[in-house]
Amino acid sequence: MINPERHNILDGVTLKAILEELVNSFGFEELGKRTGIRCFIFDPSINSSLKVLRKNLRARVKVENLYVELKKKK
Repeated sequence: MINPERHNILDGVTLKAILEELVNSFGFEELGKRTGIRCFIFDPSINSSLKVLRKNLRARVKVENLYVELKKKK
């Protein structure tokens, strides 16, 4: 079941905006450590990361959850 709070925070926010905010907050290296997603560790860029996240649901969920945690702390 989808958590309604998590869903509301993500409403209207693009994956690119989520990724850009996380990169600005943590940087690619820290994102790689927190999520374990290789695209943040090896030759990272916004565009290459977006391609991976759009194809890999599990990776996207990890990134979205990290974004939700960041927003709840602010």
